[in-house]
Amino acid sequence: MVYKRALIETVVQLADDHLILGHRLSQWCGHAPMLEEDLSMPNMALDLVGQARNLYSYAAELEGEDRSEDDLAYLRTDREYRNCLLVERPNTDFAYTMVRQLYFTAFMRPFWQGVLTGSDTTLAGIAGKAIKETGYHLRHSGEWVVRLGDGTEESSRRMKDAVSTLHPYTDELFSVDAGRQQCIEQGIVPGPEQLRAAWCSTIKSVFSQALLEVPEVEYPLCGGRDGRHTEDFGYLLADLQYLQRTYPGAQW
Repeated sequence: MVYKRALIETVVQLADDHLILGHRLSQWCGHAPMLEEDLSMPNMALDLVGQARNLYSYAAELEGEDRSEDDLAYLRTDREYRNCLLVERPNTDFAYTMVRQLYFTAFMRPFWQGVLTGSDTTLAGIAGKAIKETGYHLRHSGEWVVRLGDGTEESSRRMKDAVSTLHPYTDELFSVDAGRQQCIEQGIVPGPEQLRAAWCSTIKSVFSQALLEVPEVEYPLCGGRDGRHTEDFGYLLADLQYLQRTYPGAQW
């Protein structure tokens, strides 16, 4: 029973990360700086929401309490969400969005690779599809970070501002609570040391091409894994949950 609860908590954490980041990317629909991105970012949002659906469905199945993926996505309070703070940060501008996407996908790529060969066959099946989508997201965001970082004086300034603002949130990606630790010990998900090495390698490679420096972070910003979120999260959740809260049980 303890092991099962740990797995549920870990799966919900992953689902929350993907749902919230997917919602953030969806906010670019109709507002992107060019037509190609007006198509690309909503499509990436759909990938993330699709991954969240698979994860929520698995968590609900493990619970066995008649909760659905919609219940987990729409009918929890802000303190019940366990997404990292990075994914809930506002879009701000295109540079911020691409840096946030790069940070997250550079983490998820090796994470899904580790899950793919892990001991949980259901999660491995989810990883099989997710890893292909994550590969595209990583390439897309990485190319934009290079283009903007090594671009005009204005684009370079904005990219540096984005890195300076968002980098302190990245340490929470590697946080390990008691539940996650049990899943690591069971060989279900990879450990933080393996993930950090792969993540750092990717970030350094992209930043070197973008003429950016990896900043030193003295005080990492965290709290999302414990349900302590930023003020921006409240506004995001109000938008995300509006339909289900106003029309309970509504379906397309």
